[in-house]
Amino acid sequence: MYGEFTSLEFDRPEESILRVTLRNPGKLNAVGREAHAHLAAVWQTIDRDDDTRVVVVRGADGAFSSGGDLGLVEEIAKDWETRLRVFHEARDLVYNLVNCRKPIVAAIDGPCVGAGLAVALLADISIATPGATIVDGHTRLGVAAGDHAVIVWPLLCGMAKAKYHLLLCEPVDGVEAERIGLVSCCVPADALEERSLDVARKLAAGSQHAIRHTKLALNNWLRAAGPAFDASLALEFLDMTGPDVAEGVAAVREKRRPSF
Repeated sequence: MYGEFTSLEFDRPEESILRVTLRNPGKLNAVGREAHAHLAAVWQTIDRDDDTRVVVVRGADGAFSSGGDLGLVEEIAKDWETRLRVFHEARDLVYNLVNCRKPIVAAIDGPCVGAGLAVALLADISIATPGATIVDGHTRLGVAAGDHAVIVWPLLCGMAKAKYHLLLCEPVDGVEAERIGLVSCCVPADALEERSLDVARKLAAGSQHAIRHTKLALNNWLRAAGPAFDASLALEFLDMTGPDVAEGVAAVREKRRPSF
C-alpha cells in the first residue's frame, strides 16, 4: 500500500499503529523534491488504510527534519513548472493532514523546520524533547511564512507569540514550545519514543468513531482559517519570484545573516 512513497519509511511497532519515519542521512532529514510530494500525498492513503488507527511520525537519527532542501528552493524560484507543482503540494500537505481522519502523533527531536515542521505542528498530538529546535525560517529566506504557520500558529500559541517567532525566525526549544502551547507536551529525549507510542496505544484502544469525530469537529478551527492560509501560501510563492530569495538561500548556505 505504501510502496510508492519511497522517500518515507514505514513500520508497525504494534497492531493498528503505523509509524512514519523521515530519513535523509547526512542532511538532518531535509525534505527534497520527492519527499515533499510524498509528504503531501501519503495522508490520503493513510486515511483509506483499514489496518491503521493511529499514525506516529518521527525523524531518524535524533532530528525531525531540517526543512526543505535548498536546491528545491532554488528550483522553485527559477522554474515555473516546479513552482506550480510545489505550490499545489504545499497546499495538499496542509489540507490532507487536516482532513486525515486518523489521529496523528508527532515525536519531535532535534531540528524541526519547513515541511517537517508543518507535519509536526499539524499533528493532533505533538510531543517534543527539550533539545528540539522549532523554527519557521521563511522570512530569513526572503519569503512569506506560507507553508503552514498562518493556519495553526495563532491558534496554538496566540497572535503575539506567532508574530514574534514568524517575523523574526526566532527558534523555540521543546520546553518553551510546551510553555506557550505550540506543542502538546515536552518529555526527556530518552522517553520520547515510549511516550509517543503510549499516546498512540491509548488512541488506538479508544472509540474510533468518537476520536475521529472529535478531530473532525476541532479541525473546523483550522478549516475556518483556510482563507488566511491560502493567502499566505500565495504570497510565499509570489515572493519566490522576487529579488530576496537568492540572497536568503546564499546566506543560509554561507551560515551568515542575509543582507536584504
